[in-house]
Parts: sequence; structure tokens; C-alpha cells
Amino acid sequence: MSTITLIGTRLAEPGQEFVYEGEASACEGCPYRNQCLNLTEGIKYEVTDVRSGAQTLPCGVHDDGVTAVEVEPTTVTANVSARNAYAGSKSKLEGPCPHVECPSHEFCEPAGADFDEEYQIANIVGDPPHDYCMLDRDLTLVEFANKEK
Repeated sequence: MSTITLIGTRLAEPGQEFVYEGEASACEGCPYRNQCLNLTEGIKYEVTDVRSGAQTLPCGVHDDGVTAVEVEPTTVTANVSARNAYAGSKSKLEGPCPHVECPSHEFCEPAGADFDEEYQIANIVGDPPHDYCMLDRDLTLVEFANKEK
């Protein structure tokens, strides 16, 4: 089910994904705050449609202003322990990784997922993009089910 919200005009493209981080200090006193602050913090969303004919409204956070879009919660792609990783099971992230140059880093520390939380696996994607884990972890690339249904 999609939700209409306001986001920065630079992000307003179908397919664009973002994690909603909640209210910023610049939101205080904004006349549009009820239209912007209507998502759930920490959830990853995907823009599904940009409202045609929507105005660009001034914003204290987004320098190019905000516009109306439709968004839906989306899945988070992540690396988890290969042991017991199958669709429908629950899993946690393995923990922080200092190897930011690794092609799997964005999946070991994915936006929209926390290390101390358990997630249901929606799909098994397959092998992670790295050839060798520098922390010697046996990992599988999965999609976590979105938390908001």
C-alpha cells in the first residue's frame, strides 16, 4: 500500500530508495511537516510514483525544496550467515565490518537494517559479491522482508 509524502526534489524519481530517518531540527515550525513526517523511522522506502502537477515547496532541509511522491516500504538486501539462511527463516546481521573497500560492505552494513535486530528472510539472492570474506565469515546474500506491511 503506497503512502503519499513529501521528499526532496533530487530524490523524487521512481525507483529511488531511501531510509526514512525522521524529523530534523529544521522541520520545527514548518507548515508542511504533517505531509513530510508521515513515514516510519528506520524503514527503507522506494519511490513508486511522482505526483504529476505537484508543486515544489520550500524546505529547510532540502535546498531544492520538496515535492509529493508515492512511496512503499521495500526490502533490504543483506549478507547473513549462510547457516540456516532460507526463505521464511529469521536472521541477524553478522556485525560491523571495517573493510569498506570490500564489494560486499554495503550488504554487511545495509541501510535500513540494525545489527541488534532480527529480520525475516523473504528471498535468498545467492552468493555475496565478494570472492573472499576478510573476516572469514560464511555469508549468503538475502532480501529481508519489509518491516511494514
